[in-house]
Amino acid sequence: MASFDRAIPPGGEGKITLSVRTKSYEGAHRWSAEVHTNDPKMKTIDLYVKAFVKVPIYLSPRYVNFNGREGQSLTRVVEIRAGRDEPLTLTPSQFNLEGKLTYTVDEIEKGKIFKIRFTSIPGAPQAYHGFLNLETNYPEKPEINIRIRGRFVKVKKPAGESS
Repeated sequence: MASFDRAIPPGGEGKITLSVRTKSYEGAHRWSAEVHTNDPKMKTIDLYVKAFVKVPIYLSPRYVNFNGREGQSLTRVVEIRAGRDEPLTLTPSQFNLEGKLTYTVDEIEKGKIFKIRFTSIPGAPQAYHGFLNLETNYPEKPEINIRIRGRFVKVKKPAGESS
């Protein structure tokens, strides 16, 4: 969002204020704004805002996607890092993809780094979406929701091959 002085006298100064809503952002980011002027020597100016958005819990990646062929088993890993000095605890609370995936929660560095390992269960062609919810001990982020999508397609047999 931007606000600015609408009229600036020749040779004068003006003020431009940029604000950024950082909800749903984490880590290093850069935003830009293009300023249009009536100065014949500098018709546009690019302004940049760089920030490191601190959050209580870092999640990477934020979503899990499985794309494969029927009967194939795939594994995806999500890393969770504590963004505070206080040790983080994670407790699985809800998982709605039983029979399609399995998961394990591994504590890599006590109270700091966790890896959630998702593995698809081989089966027929299918598409699904769901989630794993984890409860935390951080009041600013009491729950982590990891969204999951999967798509497994039928294996095409070469022409002339019978089953």
